[in-house]
Amino acid sequence: MNKLIPLISSMYHNNKPHVVHGLKNEIYELTSLPFLSSLESMLNSWPGIIHAHLPDVRDEASSVDVNAIDARKLFSNGMGLLFNEVQTISPVLETWLQAFRTDLGLSAMTIARCLVYATPDGKGTAPHFDQNINFVLQIHGTKKWWMAPNTDVINPLTRFTMGQAPDPEMMSYLENPMPERMPTKAECIELYPGSLLFVPRGHWHSTEAEGDALALNFTFTAPTWIDLLTAALRGRLAQSPEWRETAHPTNSTKFNELISMLRSDLPHWNAEDILSVTEPQGD
Repeated sequence: MNKLIPLISSMYHNNKPHVVHGLKNEIYELTSLPFLSSLESMLNSWPGIIHAHLPDVRDEASSVDVNAIDARKLFSNGMGLLFNEVQTISPVLETWLQAFRTDLGLSAMTIARCLVYATPDGKGTAPHFDQNINFVLQIHGTKKWWMAPNTDVINPLTRFTMGQAPDPEMMSYLENPMPERMPTKAECIELYPGSLLFVPRGHWHSTEAEGDALALNFTFTAPTWIDLLTAALRGRLAQSPEWRETAHPTNSTKFNELISMLRSDLPHWNAEDILSVTEPQGD
């Protein structure tokens, strides 16, 4: 892990798609995990539900929750599978996940997860972007990724799949209609066993497997400055009995009084005050 940390840090801070091939010794602790030896091992080891991607969208935006028995059948019928929160069955993955988060300098409020994607031959995901930060480690099989910068939405707060409707909040900051197909200048990146790919937050991408493929993702849904401020603000206001009162929206006079109190308090805030609320000391 220590050899891989400088690599993922460099990828992240460059904030552009980047792939490294031929990793072996650096990831041996991961590839030697028994449940990652094959899809069958993954299915036999998995204690919870599995998300199967329906063929109408080819994306987790349209999926069903199934058990391992049904997942085998759906995979053989060409449906991709997603195993979520895989670090919960592996202390090794949990250790790697938290080491990556810390080294990347991400907030303690970050939702860090390990995902395993099983993709049947010739299948993949529809064009989309994610609001999170992804490092993809190809375990088995070959997978093509088409990637392009997102000039449509800068720093999206939620995920979006082409052909679907943006959520109401995203609609509020969209300046133009969403595209219906990948940009013509999308870059094709091919992953093989031992390839590590960095997918920046918000980057357009779609995928297709050549042969059945299995990949391990380290995914970080990190808070924005909005999230840190609102979390600290709630913590601050929670100390006030007046702010904890039941809200009656018809009483705008009362609400204006509270806003006036907040206005007089805010000039005394600084970044250190906010971060002391959201980040444990030493994180």
